[in-house]
Amino acid sequence: MDNRVDDQMCRVEERVIVLMISTPNRSDLVFPKGGWEDDESLDQAARREAMEEAGVKGILSKNPIGVWEFRSKSSKNSCSSSGGCKGYMFALEVTEELDHWPGQPTYTRKWLNIEEAFKMCRYEWMREALKNFLAELSKPNDRSHGDMEETPMVAPGCFLINPPAVLMNPPPAHV
Repeated sequence: MDNRVDDQMCRVEERVIVLMISTPNRSDLVFPKGGWEDDESLDQAARREAMEEAGVKGILSKNPIGVWEFRSKSSKNSCSSSGGCKGYMFALEVTEELDHWPGQPTYTRKWLNIEEAFKMCRYEWMREALKNFLAELSKPNDRSHGDMEETPMVAPGCFLINPPAVLMNPPPAHV
């Protein structure tokens, strides 16, 4: 990578904070994620999971920032007889932070800078997703919502959804 790209990525890292969630009895963090219902599109599932687990709404990236294959630990969530699944990772620019949400008793929101997020990620694929996201933001063209949309874009299927919540400016402090 040449120095211009490194410098630009550094500036992006200074401007971006990432929303992750804690789960019971764990010190590491995850992105909001979950299953895809039969009656919803891929992006609807990503929005629903972000709202249910992290209590946020926003503008979802038009395209996934990555796709990962993994084995499900739960046969209930298996996408194949061997438990093989695909997880699609989307970026979400948070526009609304709810005071109360369905997963609030189970999950705690944590806003982190990029360096903290890399350290706290439970899984390597999460770090890969952050790298992909930063690379997209660091491209020299204008990224101001050009790849963001609020309408459905993909037909439903059997996959797990993993949308990271990303905010360009810190949320207002809550009293």
